[in-house]
Amino acid sequence: MIYVDTSVLVAYYCPERLSARAQRLLQEQHELSLSSLVEVELASALAGKVRSRQMRLADARRVHALFQVHLEEGMFTRLALERLHFSKAYEWLATFRTPLRTLDALHVAVAAAQGATLLTADTTLAKACSRVGVTTRVIG
Repeated sequence: MIYVDTSVLVAYYCPERLSARAQRLLQEQHELSLSSLVEVELASALAGKVRSRQMRLADARRVHALFQVHLEEGMFTRLALERLHFSKAYEWLATFRTPLRTLDALHVAVAAAQGATLLTADTTLAKACSRVGVTTRVIG
């Protein structure tokens, strides 16, 4: 199973440097998963692009609608955030030795609980994953 990080979804749905690679990888993969946290972060990323004038409101709405269609069609398996994910994220963060940030720790905990490979464009996140034993694939 592949857990798709928000950085990959943004590249998949929004034109940027890594878009072609993200599109190719997601189309080639089976068993793609994400959490509700990714859904919230994608909406936030789109809103940020609109606020910074990197994207028109109409385009952000189109991207959001397409993402919703992909969710409804089952392109991604939705994984619920559960207490065990918060506990694992807390455990890692409370060592005071991991470079994980709060939301990234939750993503990693969801991927770890599923035994999934975390697909990301964030090299810092990938390095943090290796420190806690979670397999990653970087699309950069």
